[in-house]
Amino acid sequence: MCPSPAAPRLVVAGNGMAAHRLLERLAEDAPQRWSITVFGAEPRANYNRILLSTVLSGEKSAADVMDTDAAWFSRRGITFHAGVAVASIDRERRVVHDAAGGQAAYDHLVLATGSDAVQLPLPGKDLDGVRTFRDLDDVEHLIAATRTRRHAVVIGGGLLGLEAAWGLRQRGLDVTVVHLMGHLMERQIDRTAALYLQRDLERRGIRFALHAETAAIEGEGRVEAVRLRDGRRLAADLVVMAVGVRPNVALARAAGLAVRRGVLVDDALATSDAAISAIGECIEHAGQVYGLVAPAWAQADVLAARLAGDRKAAYRGSIVGTNLKVAGVAVYAAGDIAAADGAEEAVCADPDTGLYRKVVLRDGRLAGAVLVGDAADGGWLFDLMQRGEPVLHLREPLVLGRAFAEPARQAA
Repeated sequence: MCPSPAAPRLVVAGNGMAAHRLLERLAEDAPQRWSITVFGAEPRANYNRILLSTVLSGEKSAADVMDTDAAWFSRRGITFHAGVAVASIDRERRVVHDAAGGQAAYDHLVLATGSDAVQLPLPGKDLDGVRTFRDLDDVEHLIAATRTRRHAVVIGGGLLGLEAAWGLRQRGLDVTVVHLMGHLMERQIDRTAALYLQRDLERRGIRFALHAETAAIEGEGRVEAVRLRDGRRLAADLVVMAVGVRPNVALARAAGLAVRRGVLVDDALATSDAAISAIGECIEHAGQVYGLVAPAWAQADVLAARLAGDRKAAYRGSIVGTNLKVAGVAVYAAGDIAAADGAEEAVCADPDTGLYRKVVLRDGRLAGAVLVGDAADGGWLFDLMQRGEPVLHLREPLVLGRAFAEPARQAA
């Protein structure tokens, strides 16, 4: 990469999956255009956060999920500060100050500060044995805990919560998932799909308390139980909070940038300061905050193109898809699955095999899909959604799967 000494200075605050995607694209498309400095809060190079559950379950090691090492940066002429976060931004002087007391000047700054795990303000939240499930440090602490602890309660029945629950179950712990809502993964899948998923997970030894609100975490010095609002008391010597994430906007807000739920950006990924861009889970674009990797990668691709000189590159938002495989149960959900406002739906369900499929059509086009038990067609359905082609005539074949729908589509 090795930029010239006269190259403009690009500083990246954050070293997660969005930042790494940006750096990869710049290394390919504009290897000498920028002199790059990267600050990463974690004391390691980039890793694949999607695979954290496989490390917790023992399927992979921490080394297996690392995407880069320090040598990756040096080979490309990138200055990398591991374990050093950006602490403040001086927008007038265009300088960032880091947590170690250093500073770096920039011509352009990219915020990729990600998101933080939500921690419920519960009595007992600071007891020994209470963890979040968000990064590699969390996973390493949880793995260590499984050597001495036997009863885990996971608070949160969303995507992260179920992955944490299965990882702990694979480590031999007794696991109960406590979820405030009436069905699992309510943001991604419908009630019937959730029932199919719950049934399969129960067969694998995970218990569930739904419509259940946590009142307190109890113990003397360390976790002993979780008390629910209805009076139930669940024995626990390990508690995992997996109740969601929120954009990390503290740095941007302190710098005076426009912030609502996330750092506000336009289609160019520019913030309210033209010299500062933002990508990934920390941003809000067109009223949307995305907590998934695919939108972050799409944003990184657009910003890399713009930083490489393509002023027409624009981010128009993302159709969100979720692909989960926990305890051998494949789940895929994408788009709008509510079938409201005049949308049509087609459902195919087989309780004996645990297979469930639903497609939602709006204005004759595929608007959403849910698959449980077999998610092989997820990518194909997602492509149909993105293309927006008319598929009303394929409603029944679509819900049966690609093997049925593709011949009918080709014959149309």
